[in-house]
Amino acid sequence: MKIRRILATAVAAAVTTPALMLSVTPAFADDKPASQTQEKPSIAELEKAAAAAQAAYDDAVAAESAAYAAVEVALSDTTPLAVAAAAAKAAADEAATAKTDADQAVVDAQAEVDALTDEATEEERTAKETALTEAKTAAATADAAKATADAKLVEASDARDDERVAAVRALDQAKKATETALAEKTAADEALAKAKEEAAEEGEDDEDCVPEPELTTVITGLPSTVVAGTKVNFNLRVTNGTEKAMDEVFPFAYVHATDESGLNDIDDLVHLQWSSGSSSKWQNVDNENYMDPISSLKGGAHVDVKMRLTIDASAPAGNGVTFVAGDYWNDNGSCGGSPDLEGYEFLIAAAGSKPGSVGDAKPSTTKPNTSGLKPQSGASASPVSGSLAATGSSSATSQLALASGAALAIGAGAVFVVRRRKAGSHV
Repeated sequence: MKIRRILATAVAAAVTTPALMLSVTPAFADDKPASQTQEKPSIAELEKAAAAAQAAYDDAVAAESAAYAAVEVALSDTTPLAVAAAAAKAAADEAATAKTDADQAVVDAQAEVDALTDEATEEERTAKETALTEAKTAAATADAAKATADAKLVEASDARDDERVAAVRALDQAKKATETALAEKTAADEALAKAKEEAAEEGEDDEDCVPEPELTTVITGLPSTVVAGTKVNFNLRVTNGTEKAMDEVFPFAYVHATDESGLNDIDDLVHLQWSSGSSSKWQNVDNENYMDPISSLKGGAHVDVKMRLTIDASAPAGNGVTFVAGDYWNDNGSCGGSPDLEGYEFLIAAAGSKPGSVGDAKPSTTKPNTSGLKPQSGASASPVSGSLAATGSSSATSQLALASGAALAIGAGAVFVVRRRKAGSHV
């Protein structure tokens, strides 16, 4: 399935830009594309990197946990700096009370001096004034003591707060470090998983899937001209021309279309669907997956898959091509498929056009001789009526497509547009 999807994309590119694709076609003869010739890390290296990333992440999580604990300690009242700040606060409160009392003593002493009468003796006056002077001195001393205590409180509080801020900042940095470590761990895990998946696919690709030209796919009933805004029904006949039964046969179809210039694809305006003979429900062909497999196609037999092509009314006049192929997978592990993607070309006429009587679309490659082959159930054109199973993620599908010819598929797409342009039909 993966290779068929790659081929479908390559065909679309070839149909859209044939000159470019033809100029680079020789690159497909190389073992690997240029972009893949760079040395890749081995799975062992990626496993080592993933383990290191895991260890770094574990360390970051532990560091974040420790940072949380440090914040809890710093915010408590039992740290040395918190105890010192509390003591400084108590001393500052005591100094403030002492200053208040000293200031009040000055007020009281001043009141007593002010209350002296002319009858007061010199000794009484001297005593009151001395008391006032001593009260003022004590108040000044208390004021200085309060200033000193306040300064120590500010210093102690700042030290405690700085410790708490530093702990919170350390926690924030630890959280960010954990996020970074998690992202690196995730990237390392994904790189390792991808490498293992690619290795598994390469291993699957080494299976004995072979080209099978006797497994043919032929379209009948697809008009050579389809008017935008209409839908047409046609058949895809899948034929097992060999003498042996195929346990599962996977039909594949892909449709691509461009405007008249051949440079602008209009794939989103062209829709391909299929239906089995046992169901009237139409299922979309998404250009990425095989249709449901045909179970047990006997040697010399064929089945017909009902197909439907719909072109949106907004589609401009242009060109289209429907590619088909077939692959098989047997219970014993043997597999293979059509060596070509056979393309059936058709014109797209603007909505409202009256093309009149038109013939059927013709294949762009040599049509194999299937005369004398009988249908699956003895009928001349029997629809798919065998057991159908959902394709899902069958490991078979990535192996099946190995039988297809990438160069032939791309060449078919390129020749399709080149021939159209050479004929001057839509340029």
